[in-house]
Amino acid sequence: MMHLAETLNFSGRKVVAAWASVPFPALRGYSLPDTLCAYQQDVPWKLLSSCREQKVGCCFAQSVVLRGICKERKQPTSPLHACESTEQILQHYLRTAFPGAFSTSRVLEQPCNTLPPYPQFFSPLLTRQGFVLDKAPSYSSAAVESIPVLAALQSSSVLHTLLYSLYKDVQKVNTGRWASFFSAGVEQDDFQEALEELRTLSQCYEMGSEADESEDEADSD
Repeated sequence: MMHLAETLNFSGRKVVAAWASVPFPALRGYSLPDTLCAYQQDVPWKLLSSCREQKVGCCFAQSVVLRGICKERKQPTSPLHACESTEQILQHYLRTAFPGAFSTSRVLEQPCNTLPPYPQFFSPLLTRQGFVLDKAPSYSSAAVESIPVLAALQSSSVLHTLLYSLYKDVQKVNTGRWASFFSAGVEQDDFQEALEELRTLSQCYEMGSEADESEDEADSD
């Protein structure tokens, strides 16, 4: 994980955000292009990292893995449908959703198994294979045995909010009131240096107006 994060970061960045879709929202009987075409204005995964900003921001680099979805042969109705493989479909979608970003992707045919002791917290709209039904069945469905999953690590502008909020919170700490705070041998100067490094790191994820606002706040500090 650490080495992958290092691969995705450049220009002073060191942190990545985690995203996932568990299960991946694929309707039963629909192809992967059908599913992705329904997410033209958004992405079919959610932010797991504790950022206040939950929407997808500017992406610098990312690594995406999709499991349990195969390409179904249908008459091409969009550029996604015209792709020859599942890998090409996902890559095309990532290039369209995140233009200019460095994106790596991998597709695995095997879904994630959800047999006991995996908790059965799934919606009744899911089939045994984890695909979404149009409506809940009239009968009690069996336990979900497997699910398609998408997971991503992303170097993204959403991390600016997380890192800068952390910087502001730590900055408010009155270390003079905590005598034991530096008992481990950390010096006050080292603490201040680490705090400034955190601020500098947050600025590596800024975009446009965010950078201007951050400079204004810096002047007020």
